[in-house]
Amino acid sequence: MLIREATLSDWPEIWPFMRDIVAAGETYTYPRDLSEEQARAMWLLEPPGRTVVSVDHGGTVLGTAKMNPNHMGGAAHIAGASFMVAPGHSGRGVGRALGEHVLEWARAEGYRAMQFNAVVETNSRAVALWRSLGFEVMTTLPEGFHHPTKGYVGLHIMYRRL
Repeated sequence: MLIREATLSDWPEIWPFMRDIVAAGETYTYPRDLSEEQARAMWLLEPPGRTVVSVDHGGTVLGTAKMNPNHMGGAAHIAGASFMVAPGHSGRGVGRALGEHVLEWARAEGYRAMQFNAVVETNSRAVALWRSLGFEVMTTLPEGFHHPTKGYVGLHIMYRRL
């Protein structure tokens, strides 16, 4: 797979799986009825943020990540990121490749750490992936996320020094 800058022409492939993931309401804190225009504005970042896609040899978008400063001012040295993998391509290493890419980007940009603000604790695959890439759960906000089938579950703040 290849990871490259996302372009506006990638959006028609990103939006269908992003829409479905967000509407399911199991892993993101976005409104479940997020409009396409809102989603595009939130996901396709301008510098100093960056959005990438992972594509297969045929150019099909497998997943996407956005990375950006997590904070401003005196905490602007902390990066943040979000990831989505097209459900039909999960379990193929797309998330890991995107995670490794984002960590390399953050180091190269001079960030000192990366923080994930809201990892739903029941998203066990994501939690396991981030732990395997060196992140630790700093704290969990009890009942910080309302899962559509599991009710109120914890919301992890995860961190990794770069």
